Amino acid sequence: MTGPDRREANRLTGRAARYARVGASAGRVGARMAAARLLGAPADRGGMAADLRRALGGLKGPLMKVAQLLATIPDALPSDYAAELAQLQANAPPMGWPFVRRRMSSELGPDWRSRFGSFEREAAAAASLGQVHRATATDGSPLACKLQYPDMQSAVEADLTQLGLILAIYRRYDRAVDPGQIHEEIAERLREELDYGREARHQKLYALMLKDQPRVAVPRAVPELSTRRLLTMGWLGGEPLMAARSRPIEERNELAMAMFHAWYEPFYGFGAIHGDPHLGNYKVRPDMGVNLLDFGCIRIFAPKFVTGVIDLYRALRDGDRALAVHAYETWGFAGLSNEMIDALNLWAGFVYAPLLEDKPRAIQDEGAMYGARVASKVHARLRELGGVAVPREFVLMDRAAIGLGSVFLHLRAEVNWHRIFHGLIEGHDEARLARRQKAALEAAGLPV
Repeated sequence: MTGPDRREANRLTGRAARYARVGASAGRVGARMAAARLLGAPADRGGMAADLRRALGGLKGPLMKVAQLLATIPDALPSDYAAELAQLQANAPPMGWPFVRRRMSSELGPDWRSRFGSFEREAAAAASLGQVHRATATDGSPLACKLQYPDMQSAVEADLTQLGLILAIYRRYDRAVDPGQIHEEIAERLREELDYGREARHQKLYALMLKDQPRVAVPRAVPELSTRRLLTMGWLGGEPLMAARSRPIEERNELAMAMFHAWYEPFYGFGAIHGDPHLGNYKVRPDMGVNLLDFGCIRIFAPKFVTGVIDLYRALRDGDRALAVHAYETWGFAGLSNEMIDALNLWAGFVYAPLLEDKPRAIQDEGAMYGARVASKVHARLRELGGVAVPREFVLMDRAAIGLGSVFLHLRAEVNWHRIFHGLIEGHDEARLARRQKAALEAAGLPV
């Protein structure tokens, strides 16, 4: 590890500063909860959630990203917490030119500017872990340079510790869902996101998996202009998804199908899921295809997990309770009672509903609030039954399903989801999937 890497590796001073800033607000939330319990009064969860949002909103970095992720995982946090945290904006103010110049010099050397045809001083986009600058190669081809903010490893470790504290406080108040494995899963994925070399390999993996899918494009990394904290890739433009909401229904349906293929061809074909369906992570092409961006949060599943997802669909379709139990156990749920299975089936029935009907339909026929009502009902039942430990493998899979569902709601798309889904799972064979997964991971330089 060289000088700048060592200095930023995981500084105690960097961690301590963030502990102080977040810990004070987490402590206020904990104190309010404890007082409510001691006095037998109902806790003001709305006020506590607002305290937490105000604390997190002032931080550039991973805890803001974690909060946004938690806000989209049903029952990871109660609805009032999720509503407050969902207001956090991913687009943080960018770092200025002095930081950019120093970081580029430390990553590519003092002559770094000679390696580009041009490099824009102002960031084109800024998010929780880094910012993106437009540039061109010496041959004039457009590039995107993703530059990590300073001290991010220190920030990640500090924020993950504080996240554990926040979840522990909530767990003492509401035992419907044990968030322990949720924390473990988020921690592992977030640490991986710091390694831009790994993200470049993820990009290569997705280019391989989607090479025969004309609806989706993936940027190609430029290895000679990339490091662990700098990722240079081809620039892929396009419109924001929200700009497509006013297009004709036929075009919106085409876009929805492109999004479905972008996420689920890799999953059912190779056991991989893009775990961050944030609106900023895809751009709409003129042909209603998708430019897929940001490959830091990728989850690779064991082939048997993919089989479990398909088994649960078949169990719901056929009313096969034994197969549903087998699917849940394959996912990692343990010690399930009949009542717990009924509660889980209620949620599964909501998530799988669009796939069970062989007809064009909206992703939610019952309206946008129906999912919230189902989640609330499931949460109440789980609390009555003593709670459930959510397996870590479930976290990003569920996030993808809910996040994409939100996209399809925005588009007001009406598609035969059943037929698209069946086209992806037709002839599913776990052993063949395992061979394809192994070959793709090896070709991308990722661990098998």
